[in-house]
Amino acid sequence: MVSVVLAAYKGEKYIAAQVKSIVSQLGENDELIISDDFPSGKTIDAVSDLMKKDKRIVYIEGPQKGVIRNFEYAISKARGDYIFLADQDDVWLDGKIKTVMSELENGVDLVLHNAKITDGELHETGETAFEINKTEKGFLRNIIKNSYQGCCMAFCSGLKKYILPFPAKIPMHDQWIGLMAEKHGKVGLIEKPLILYRRHGDNVTGNGSDFVTKLKWRADIILSVIGR
Repeated sequence: MVSVVLAAYKGEKYIAAQVKSIVSQLGENDELIISDDFPSGKTIDAVSDLMKKDKRIVYIEGPQKGVIRNFEYAISKARGDYIFLADQDDVWLDGKIKTVMSELENGVDLVLHNAKITDGELHETGETAFEINKTEKGFLRNIIKNSYQGCCMAFCSGLKKYILPFPAKIPMHDQWIGLMAEKHGKVGLIEKPLILYRRHGDNVTGNGSDFVTKLKWRADIILSVIGR
């Protein structure tokens, strides 16, 4: 069983297109969990018709403590043997689940795949996530320079015992999950882009922080990793 966990926050502008691209690839017993961290907003209006037509879409109210805790909560609710992470504003390309599952079912514990970068209207820029991030595997490498991007990740549910609960002080959930996979499992990379990654100025990332803050983040995550 596949569980897709999507952390939403004021997602009404783009989320319907993303949900459609995901559910078209789900099996009969799979699920898409939408954890809404702003449940008083309009996200639920944007997906309500889709939910009525497809019982595999599960809407829950998030903890309302930010994106990291929202993903933590959604992952904790996932029932599947395989967990895919999703952002509210991207679009999955046809065959993503099938391609990733072929890796996971071959003994890989976590998969990180490539993405085509687009603008807000899904016009491709010609760049890919792997090119921009200079993506590589490796534990120390991904402490120094993180390659892990949540919207491009899927992992076996067996990693949940190492991942959850998230430490109190981590810069972002995706780096933490990636490092736990590096430490306790096997990571696979897929060079083929499997999503359209929409860049529109409101994406939540760790970029733009000052040098001292980034050093502190690294110290915090190293201490957290040692404890697991």
